[in-house]
Order: sequence, then structure tokens, then C-alpha cells
Amino acid sequence: MNFHLTTKIGKRLWLIGGTTESVALARAIASWGLLCTVTVTTKAAEALYPQTTKLQVLVGRLNSEQLRQFFQQQQIGAVVDASHPYAVEISQMAMRVAAEQQIPYLRFERPAAQAQADSSQVISLDSFDTLLAGNYLHQQRVLLTIGCKALPLFRNWQDKSTLFARILPTVASLEASIAAGFSSDRLIALRPPIPAKLEKALWHHWDISLVVTKASGVAGGEEVKREIAAELGIPLVVIARPVVEYPQQTSDLAEALAFCQQNQ
Repeated sequence: MNFHLTTKIGKRLWLIGGTTESVALARAIASWGLLCTVTVTTKAAEALYPQTTKLQVLVGRLNSEQLRQFFQQQQIGAVVDASHPYAVEISQMAMRVAAEQQIPYLRFERPAAQAQADSSQVISLDSFDTLLAGNYLHQQRVLLTIGCKALPLFRNWQDKSTLFARILPTVASLEASIAAGFSSDRLIALRPPIPAKLEKALWHHWDISLVVTKASGVAGGEEVKREIAAELGIPLVVIARPVVEYPQQTSDLAEALAFCQQNQ
């Protein structure tokens, strides 16, 4: 989907959204009356953000060439990237175009989950490739809480293990999961955050023996999964965040807000 682009007077912030952190940041920006354009990829996400005369929310995806046009037509003066830790493509495009146009860029990274005192059940891996190349999944009843995009990677394990997946409650997520080989009785559609009681009940209901998640931090429910894994004695595989070199980065909301004020 292409954005409908309109020229704005004055320099605007570009907030790359789609996360709970970006929603909090957008509300603060709106309260200050700063000029800002927020981008998200779904209509459902759009409803989470305030929309004022100075803060607008656009839905869609941009390629590199469209992004250059977006910078020009929206008169972007600074970028705050609060996209999901695994949404590497948009981050890399934004950094590249911002550098070309000498526009300040700040990565607002959600804090990592704190390791529990008892982390004996946690298996930290650097990538899905490492997980799939090993024998971690063999003959296990596996719950995948990794989003639907990565599910096709597990297609060859469907006959060597019993795979279940928790996905977002969207038609696109359901269609992608079924296309990846998951039957409807091995899928559950829930929008995070998932309460600990419900998380634990789901593991019990499916008799899960191994859980795979991303290092998505508190907002992604990682700490809850770590706690339940320790309590139930179920191994939890945590796939590390992609390694990206950002020009500047913070997990501090006040620091991110100061950057927004300085670049208005």
C-alpha cells in the first residue's frame, strides 16, 4: 500500500511506529504540539495513536525510492525509529536515507528483558538458523511465539515434532500460518500482552515441552515466559535480536523526547 503524501509546512519528525513504546512517545509528542508523522503498517495499529492537526498517522509500507519522496514531501527534519526490534528492513532503509540527507536519526530501542535468578531453563541462541540446524525441536511439543513471518522456516519440522503457534488475531496472520503447514487446531490467535495465568494455561493445555520466543523485551511478554519456564521446568529458547549498528540509540523515554524537542 502506498501512502497518500501531502506537503507540510515546517520540519516534521518521522516516528516509525508499530510498538507500544512508539505509542507512548507519540502521545507525548502530541501533548507538546510538535509536528510529527507516524507510520505504521496496519489499520489496527493506526487506532492506537493520537491524531491531531500537528500529528498525523499514515498506514502502509515504503520502499527506498518512495522513502526519499516521503522525506521530501513530508519535510522530515529528524527520525525517531521505534519500530519492532526485529523489523530490521525499515530501520536500515531509514538510516540510509537519513544519512544521505544529513537528517538526525535516533533509534528508540525497547529495554531487554531482565534475566531471572533461575535461568537454567533458558536457551539463548543467536538466530533461527542456529535453532533449526540443531536438534532442539526433535520429537518435542513446541510452542512458537515468534510471529507468523518466521513460521515457514519450521515447515520441514512439521513431521519431526509437534508444532503449535500463537499468532496475532488477523486474517493475514492466519493465512500465513496455514500456508506454513499449521492446522487450525495448532493455532491460537491472541494479541499481546498475554497475562501470566493465560500463558501458563496454554502451555498446560497443549502439553508443551519446549517454547520458542524472540528477545522481545517486557512489551513482548518475554519476562512472563521466562518466569513460567522456570516455574514449570520447561525449556525456553530465546532468539537474540538482530545485530544492527545504529548511529545513536536509547531506551530512555526522556532522552528520546529531548531529541524530538531539539530537532523541531
